[in-house]
Amino acid sequence: MGAAPLRFIGPDGQTLSAGVSVQIRQTRHKFLFGCNIFKLGRCRTPEDNDAYEKQFAELLNFATLPFYWWQYERQKDKPEDERTDEIVRWCRAHGITTKGHPLAWNWAEPRWLAGNTPAEVMQLQLKRVGRCVERFKGGIDIWDVVNEATHYDREEVKQRAPKLTQAIAEMGVGPYVRAAFKTARQASPQAVLVINDYRTDPAFAEKVISELVDEAGKPLYDIIGIQSHMHGGYWGAGRAWDVCERFAKFGKPLHFTETTVVSGPKKDSTWATTPEGEERQAEQVAEFYTVLFSHPAVEAITWWDFSDQDAWQRAPAGLVRRDMSPKPACEQLRDLIKGKWWTKAETATDPRGGVDFQGFFGQYEVEAKLGDRRLTGTFLLDESRKAPVDIRLTQEGAER
Repeated sequence: MGAAPLRFIGPDGQTLSAGVSVQIRQTRHKFLFGCNIFKLGRCRTPEDNDAYEKQFAELLNFATLPFYWWQYERQKDKPEDERTDEIVRWCRAHGITTKGHPLAWNWAEPRWLAGNTPAEVMQLQLKRVGRCVERFKGGIDIWDVVNEATHYDREEVKQRAPKLTQAIAEMGVGPYVRAAFKTARQASPQAVLVINDYRTDPAFAEKVISELVDEAGKPLYDIIGIQSHMHGGYWGAGRAWDVCERFAKFGKPLHFTETTVVSGPKKDSTWATTPEGEERQAEQVAEFYTVLFSHPAVEAITWWDFSDQDAWQRAPAGLVRRDMSPKPACEQLRDLIKGKWWTKAETATDPRGGVDFQGFFGQYEVEAKLGDRRLTGTFLLDESRKAPVDIRLTQEGAER
């Protein structure tokens, strides 16, 4: 939340007189409230697709798009760009910021890598990083560049992605991560680059972040991405705050990139949502988001699965159920994002033709009533200011 003196300039170029009625309404958060958008247009029925789109767009302003190499480029040199283009267009039409995830991750690998040497595999991996960033420049400008570098050599990934894992091992994890970030930066100097990991202990800081710098010691990353999947139990407010404090010390913004709180207990063969679990999920989600939103280093929170339909691990991890009806957690977030954390004000201009305004960072629209005339304008509150923010108003229906 910030504060700034606002000054309203009428169509005649003069500040408004004192006592003019003014309404100020927030239209968009600067803070990014997001979710992966993997199911867009791919739910089980057309009605489910409509409900998914409607609720996603009403609640969120940030979407994570899938770039898993083994799925995205099943055949060499035949990436599935058309699907991504469709999602980008939909997001743009609904005012939703986009992010690509992930450019480099050895969780699995394309089958066609099998005949390549480790050096060739790494060359192909870096080529892929640069190609994706350049191809979607202007449509996607935030990227999870490298995912889970702290534990690239675990046994399960050695089995699923032997070529990629060997290529990283031979190059060295530090040089690999740095090369990926340098490649992404060269492809788009304005891109926002994220280093993402599930490790919240010092290993992430010591093994990856502290070494992700150029020859002059300048960080190659813009954002530290923190996963917070809580399938095994809720962190609690204290741990959430401690994680923020640990990584805020690097002086870069934090994104909580993959957040999950489940709404039912896991049983032997099923994992279903329950009324009791949904109430608990709602309470935990409200607390978790409130802690993160209050921390000055955190700039984004991405929920992972919007719906229980085909959620990761088949868990009841969605904000909405399989039938797309909203859970209490969804209602809680709506009350926070578009209620408690959403600024609306009705006031009147002071003698200098403005108001002292306080609100959550983001985009605003202004409506002033001057006799029978209706004047409108917009402004961005992105930091607290002492100097007045001049807002130029135009008359509704007038030619511009």
